[in-house]
Amino acid sequence: MSEKTTAEATAPTVSTLSSGFMLDGATYKRGAQLGFSGIDFYFAGRGGVLGDVCGDVVASSFVFFSPTQVSAAWNASRDVLPRPAASAEFAGCMSAWADAHLDDSVEWARLSELAGTVAKSATVAAAPLFAAWRAADVPADHKQAALHRLNQLRELRMARHGAAVVAMGIDPADAVRHRTPQMLGVFGWEGTDVPADVVAAWAEAERLTNVATDRDYSVLTDAESAEFVTLCAAAQAAAH
Repeated sequence: MSEKTTAEATAPTVSTLSSGFMLDGATYKRGAQLGFSGIDFYFAGRGGVLGDVCGDVVASSFVFFSPTQVSAAWNASRDVLPRPAASAEFAGCMSAWADAHLDDSVEWARLSELAGTVAKSATVAAAPLFAAWRAADVPADHKQAALHRLNQLRELRMARHGAAVVAMGIDPADAVRHRTPQMLGVFGWEGTDVPADVVAAWAEAERLTNVATDRDYSVLTDAESAEFVTLCAAAQAAAH
């Protein structure tokens, strides 16, 4: 078996570590304190970097969520906080999660630097949420900054993945039914039947995602890529 590419090797960290705060009850406790209802803080916080756009624009960026679900939550949160303030609060929850759940065993400054190198050079084509989060303020603290920049790369990979899924003709609802059926309700979809051709198409979409993401990571030298893989693995292990 050939070695994994940088995109494949770092996907577990890039895709899941920065999303830890999005699943944390403390984040939604803060959202409730601010006046948000339930999961509305997720939509307002993650999408707030796009500005005060219409719900369909946010839905187009979230890809795998039902547009009806996104628009309803987006509109319901409109009067709670201005969009930039909502995203700043969301980013603050990310920083708080980093402080609470990541230990000091990792060279966070170096991980932040390498992730930042990738983010800075990557094209924003078809990746509006990535572009918007890349433009957001990065914390000065190294651990917080590393998680912030991993979140940027998460949005970048998600954009590449969304494009690949659509290119393969997979309905976003079927993508969720196949990959994370336990999340159907959260994503605003119903039904559990998955078309027979989705499995093979999904595998090809995943391959295309890695091809596109490796192109984003090609700004790193071979030595830097190996270091990035090692640091990502260490960061994943540092979470508690």
